[in-house]
Amino acid sequence: MTTSLWTCLKSSRGNQAGGINRAVTRRQPRPGDVWHLDEVVVKIASQSYWLWRAVDQHGVVLEEILQPRRDKRAAKRLLIKLMKRWSFVPKRIITDKLRSYGAAKREVAPGLEHWSHKGLNNHAENSHLPFRKREQVMQGFRSPGSLQRFVSMQSATRNSFSVPARRRSALTIRYHRLEAFEAWKSAANVA
Repeated sequence: MTTSLWTCLKSSRGNQAGGINRAVTRRQPRPGDVWHLDEVVVKIASQSYWLWRAVDQHGVVLEEILQPRRDKRAAKRLLIKLMKRWSFVPKRIITDKLRSYGAAKREVAPGLEHWSHKGLNNHAENSHLPFRKREQVMQGFRSPGSLQRFVSMQSATRNSFSVPARRRSALTIRYHRLEAFEAWKSAANVA
């Protein structure tokens, strides 16, 4: 059944993919109030780009932005986009030791609590793993635009189908998957 999902993902192009992405993300519940932020380098045609990612404390991917730099401006863009999309300021952000996060936080939300520690950011670090596996299967990406479209679609789909850690009984997992497939069918206009 998941192969048909990936077939639908591959066959959807342009506006249809954007429509599916919007319909699936619209159904997401409000995220947690602790956000983990991280960035990972991605090579596209031998040029380095940075994929900035925000994850809440439950492992739900909140936002992904591909940017050519790893500086304060890029971190500020991620924070502004997050707060605008979810329309609230979190209780705390947790990052690695990159100093750009602190500088961006001081400009965007000075009262926001910020923890900067290498070991605390495992939620964001682990959220890169499915992307890296898929990147290896796809043998890289051809352009920054296609990568941005792919990661936004992949994270929206993964958020819908992955079962939260606090809900692990077999019956709950089954109902969660059934709900996710119904949401996917309505978003993709599949009968």
